[in-house]
Amino acid sequence: MTEESHLQIGRITGVFGVQGWVKVYSDTQPKENIFEYSPWWVETRTGWRQYSLLDAKPQGKGLVVRLEGCNDRDQAESLVGSRIAITRDQLPETENGEYYWSDLIGLQVINARGEVFGRVIEFLETGGYDVMVVQDQQEQHFIPFVPEVYILDVDLESGRIEIDWERDYSE
Repeated sequence: MTEESHLQIGRITGVFGVQGWVKVYSDTQPKENIFEYSPWWVETRTGWRQYSLLDAKPQGKGLVVRLEGCNDRDQAESLVGSRIAITRDQLPETENGEYYWSDLIGLQVINARGEVFGRVIEFLETGGYDVMVVQDQQEQHFIPFVPEVYILDVDLESGRIEIDWERDYSE
């Protein structure tokens, strides 16, 4: 497993009990969707290791999981801070007009007038709508990811996103 071949879906944040359960922070929405993926790839001190989920449940405001081969608190503690990932083929297919953020990272962003804004470096969740962070050589642009309003076209094959946005909107 390499950095390029996986998608992070969460991380292990603590231990729960003495039987090897771990506390998990989920990057999925809703957070319980992380349970839908198995096996997980967990970044251990010695590299990525595959784990099957034996049991998983909400616990209070968080989530806890029991992983195959993680049978006691010491083993669980060794995983605290580890990233959790899956492979791309574990994701469901997207519908037309839907995208995974990871598919959009690195795409060139250009407005309807042909002005290049840079490349997508990340997305931010703001509650109302997601914001696309675009970096050029000198500055970052924060563009609402609202299809048919500010996002005119996403072309994965050509590696471009066309926007209805002007440079002075970000100021």
